[in-house]
Amino acid sequence: MVGGVKCAVILSGGPDSVTVAYWAKSRGFDVHAVTFDYGQKAKIEISRAREIAEAIGATHKVIDLSRLSEIYEGVTSLVDEDIEVTEEFSDPIIVPFRNGVFMAVTVAYAVGIGATHIFYGAHASDEPFYPDCRREFYEAFQEAARLGTETEMVIRSPFSDMPKSGIIRKAVELGVPLDRTWSCYLNGPVHCGRCESCNNRRNAFAEAGVQDPTEYRG
Repeated sequence: MVGGVKCAVILSGGPDSVTVAYWAKSRGFDVHAVTFDYGQKAKIEISRAREIAEAIGATHKVIDLSRLSEIYEGVTSLVDEDIEVTEEFSDPIIVPFRNGVFMAVTVAYAVGIGATHIFYGAHASDEPFYPDCRREFYEAFQEAARLGTETEMVIRSPFSDMPKSGIIRKAVELGVPLDRTWSCYLNGPVHCGRCESCNNRRNAFAEAGVQDPTEYRG
């Protein structure tokens, strides 16, 4: 237990980051959650993140980076309405360097509030597809943050060695309200049940042997 040490959690509203927030709270951290509006279609994830932060008594900041949509237009289906959201992994699902952008802003925020740790929800199931979900990435980013702030900032993904199904089991252990988390790349009011992220969510619950509480449209 770390009794009152401040941490910043990058909180998207999805089960991975929400479980990280609950984990940090269970370890005794003073949790400060940061959520980003980067112009994503799934704006509902922001309200779900706000709801989760309130539930655990965390300070919550929503950072408006919605002008990033101008950079990501024509690049990613998570932002561009003209790009199809696919049922399986495809290159347009990638939001280039998203975790790097979020982490840089979170480092600045963490220094400002005196937080010594930054946590985010990258995990083993993401590593083959997303370079900014890999251990070597966040360890390198930690070194850059330390050089750029002259602090001993710790940047970590606590479940980086765990598949998504393992995070679902950990969420159950921690009492995470999984029915309130949001995974869909579209904006609801219920999960579409067809996009790659909905499929990953379904599969993770099945592999974990945990009943899926999610309402899917299809």
